[in-house]
Amino acid sequence: MGDRTRRVALAGEWEIGTVTNPGTKPVGKVVGFDLTVADADGVRDFYAAVVGWKPEGLDMGGYNDYFMMGAGGTFEAGVCHARGGNADLPPQWLAHVVVDDLDASLAKVVELGGSVVAGPKGEGNDRYCVIKDPAGAVISLRAAGAPEE
Repeated sequence: MGDRTRRVALAGEWEIGTVTNPGTKPVGKVVGFDLTVADADGVRDFYAAVVGWKPEGLDMGGYNDYFMMGAGGTFEAGVCHARGGNADLPPQWLAHVVVDDLDASLAKVVELGGSVVAGPKGEGNDRYCVIKDPAGAVISLRAAGAPEE
């Protein structure tokens, strides 16, 4: 599985191996959860034991991040190392919400007293960022994107 596969699975739009064209993401929908921490291997084992998720490794070039799979092999969450492009993400469960226009949403975040924590990252139809609201809570905003041809 490549990085694109991980992002598509993260978006909750397909079960691994069943759909190759995810299409447009639904605006306003929570489409996934990720946890980015220094010790992803230890946290992987923690959630496998506590929740019963089965980890599937994703080769990130020298280390693995993890799809955490639930009953029946459904994708439930991601557990990632705080390395590379993820090094600046906060170490907490992060919900991902789809927005229609990422740039317009980022402008609104700043206008309304929030801030950008990380990003925008990615490219094309797969852009995202992490924001902090005026109360200090963080969330990931993901571009809706167009259907892939």
